[in-house]
Amino acid sequence: MGRISGDKEACEIMSDTQGASSTLAPVASSVLTHIVRSIVDTPDAVKIESIEDEGKIILEVRVADGDLGRVIGRRGRTAQSIRAVVRAAASRDNAEVDVDFLDD
Repeated sequence: MGRISGDKEACEIMSDTQGASSTLAPVASSVLTHIVRSIVDTPDAVKIESIEDEGKIILEVRVADGDLGRVIGRRGRTAQSIRAVVRAAASRDNAEVDVDFLDD
């Protein structure tokens, strides 16, 4: 898995962040990928797509069948927590980000 390095200049995400978009909000995408892959039973099935919409970046998360409930959590608490952490990480990208969890 990846290692997050806390350098003075910037937070660098080092490792294999498959599924993370490197063009729009790379730090937020990497953080989202790491968190979701840590929660699900099938981490290789995690797919994250970045879409820009009216100045806001939307990160769409797709997971394997059966893992969506795990990511959303009871009453959506896990999903809300993930969104809060990813929005905080997006400040490193100087971007406004929304996270959508999609069912295929």
